[in-house]
Amino acid sequence: MFLCLSMLKNIPGYLLLSLLLVASFSASAQNNDASKKDSVKIDTTLLNKYHIDGPKNSLPARTRTIQIKPEYIPVTMLDYHINYWRKWITFGLNFNQSSFSNNYVAGGANAIAIGGNFEYKSEYRKGTLDYVTDLQMRYAKAKNKGQAARKSDDWLFFDNKVATQMSKSWYFFGSVTFQSQFDKGFSYNKDGSLSLISRFMAPGYLTESLGFEYKPVGWFDLRIGTGTARQTFVIDTTLYHKIGRNNYGVPVGKTFHNDLAFQLVQTVDKYLDQRKTLRIVERYALFIPYEKNIKFITHRVDATLYAQVTRLVNVSFNTTFIYDRTAQRDPQASEGLALGLVYRFPY
Repeated sequence: MFLCLSMLKNIPGYLLLSLLLVASFSASAQNNDASKKDSVKIDTTLLNKYHIDGPKNSLPARTRTIQIKPEYIPVTMLDYHINYWRKWITFGLNFNQSSFSNNYVAGGANAIAIGGNFEYKSEYRKGTLDYVTDLQMRYAKAKNKGQAARKSDDWLFFDNKVATQMSKSWYFFGSVTFQSQFDKGFSYNKDGSLSLISRFMAPGYLTESLGFEYKPVGWFDLRIGTGTARQTFVIDTTLYHKIGRNNYGVPVGKTFHNDLAFQLVQTVDKYLDQRKTLRIVERYALFIPYEKNIKFITHRVDATLYAQVTRLVNVSFNTTFIYDRTAQRDPQASEGLALGLVYRFPY
């Protein structure tokens, strides 16, 4: 500080005055600039945007589109197996009974009847291959007071078919069908005597067929068997009766006969309502032997109408019509109405 004072003493007076004036003017100018800056309003929104976005770059910038690509990694397969089988099982039991007191003026005979039916059907479908097996069994007996028990229904049917698809609705098929009955059948004469007319494998039919199948929908099927062979069996040679029958086409004393024929088989299995309580099952078979007279053409119709009352209670009506000159000269027919219990899986 003493050095500064000694230097000021050596400076002339007029020069020192000039320095003081310049210093005071600079201080005044700085104060004015500061006051002006403080009085100018600044838009803080723009200021924040400037600090966030930064200054715009006048140079062109390259942008690359983001591409997302899946990266596959090994996945452990679950223990799942495809089942190409579908199966249906139906079991029914029917029971009828009636009784009368001894003084019942309208009359009547005590009676009891019981019958059962079993149906098993399965289908294997994979690609163009289709295999269907169908097993049907029915048996019923009725007994009236004072009479022996009599058979009222008897049916054994087993069908196997394999087909390969040629187009949307047409298949080439091969099938093997077996048909017979379980128990002995009798003819009841007016004098009360009985005549044995049928039993298991008397008659019995084994049919092999090749041809074309038309199946436009699931519930309808039509087989055209251009190459068909049928073997008729009568294993009991004592069943031959000359009146009104031809021993089922088997020569007397023989147990076997073979026929080459054209066969047509049409089947329907359809529910008639949306609730699936009314169902009809029908099968028609036409058999035309190549080596026999046209009068030996065989027709057979089997039809059953099911009405589901509850899940376990069922009403069924079945009918059969047969025209076969090898068994009987006149047409044959049967029908039955039953109320009973039925179990179907799947329901």
